Amino acid sequence: MRVVVNGRNIEITDAIKGYAKEKFGKVLNHYDQIQMIELTLSVEKNPSVNEKHIAEVICKLPSQNIVSEEKAESMYAVIDLLADKLDRQIIKYKDKHSNPKNKGESIRYEGENVEITSTNKNETFNENE
Repeated sequence: MRVVVNGRNIEITDAIKGYAKEKFGKVLNHYDQIQMIELTLSVEKNPSVNEKHIAEVICKLPSQNIVSEEKAESMYAVIDLLADKLDRQIIKYKDKHSNPKNKGESIRYEGENVEITSTNKNETFNENE
């Protein structure tokens, strides 16, 4: 799995890149079929915005992509929040795709033949006649 770290309006240092790769590397503990994680870090230049640091992640899986975004006051905090969010989404994806609700079983009753008979005004249901 590759972790690609890009920067928008910010220069990515080796410390930030190493921290991001460490945090997103832990996602592999839950699901090993991740092909690539692309992380884009950006900074808002507007001084009136409190949460200036924005991180977006695209996690490429065999059947679909998972996209998430987070905002925080520091770059390390936004990486932590986004790694936790992606971790929860990967666990949800894995549970959903590895444990299908209907495992090929029929929903029809496969027991004995059930006969339903009804009379004039009183309806009776006989299961084993």
